[in-house]
Amino acid sequence: MNSTRPLVLDPLPGVVAWIEQQLDRSLTLEQVAARVGLSPYHFSRLFTARMGRSVMAHVRGRRLVRGARRLCDEPNLKLVDLAFDCGFESQEAFTRAFKRLFGVSPGRFRTGFAVEPIEGQYPMNLPTDQNTSVVCLRGLVAMPAFRVAGPARRFDEATKAEIPHLWSALIGALPIAGQVESWATYGVVSHVDKTEGCFQYMAGVRVEAACAPPPGFSTIEIPAATYAVFRITLDGTALHPQIKQAMAAIWGELIPASRLTVIEGPDFELYDGRFDPQKPGSFIDFHVPVKV
Repeated sequence: MNSTRPLVLDPLPGVVAWIEQQLDRSLTLEQVAARVGLSPYHFSRLFTARMGRSVMAHVRGRRLVRGARRLCDEPNLKLVDLAFDCGFESQEAFTRAFKRLFGVSPGRFRTGFAVEPIEGQYPMNLPTDQNTSVVCLRGLVAMPAFRVAGPARRFDEATKAEIPHLWSALIGALPIAGQVESWATYGVVSHVDKTEGCFQYMAGVRVEAACAPPPGFSTIEIPAATYAVFRITLDGTALHPQIKQAMAAIWGELIPASRLTVIEGPDFELYDGRFDPQKPGSFIDFHVPVKV
């Protein structure tokens, strides 16, 4: 590898694209740093600051995402062969790393999970400066009661980065019996414990009242209420940091400035059927129940 390659003004976009083309090969930090003529120490700090993860964590994450896609697309693929293709020394090491990222074993993932929500945590492109915009969309919107079904679990600050696992389980199972004829999905927050800093989150779809959810899914009744609706417009980079930024603005700035009184009850993100987190301009409508 040529360590005298001339420096470029911003080396990261090119090297991130280059890494994507080298995932089948053995890669080290030293090789990647040499690609842009930087020392491993300097390049490691630069990469981590811009990407939010270390160089080799990015490589492993991209390999696992690609491996997950192959699991879904190649039903006869042996796990041991996939493990070696992904750069792991054994099937056991691959399985442990896969479960840490996707929340389930490779075998279970193959039976009905989706890659896309997790890929958003390990995008193949360099993040841009965050340009998330949050605006109040329509003021107050009255909605009748409805029912949502999907996978749910309790989270806190230490575990909420695992929320994409629920979306992976939901999207891989759609459509479900009793689902209302719509591809809109809901991220429902309920049973908030402010003292403990924990909450229940469900990734779900709207269902008929008599729907019996699939195994591993539950239901929640969203009561009739009036909602303040905030639109979160995305920039096409990783979804989780943008939602985190948007929620801080909504709860910390926009709701206090509106002088609205928030009432107890579930709040929820509404994603329409055309939602694409990697497409700049996609949006989420966040609904907060308020007193009228």
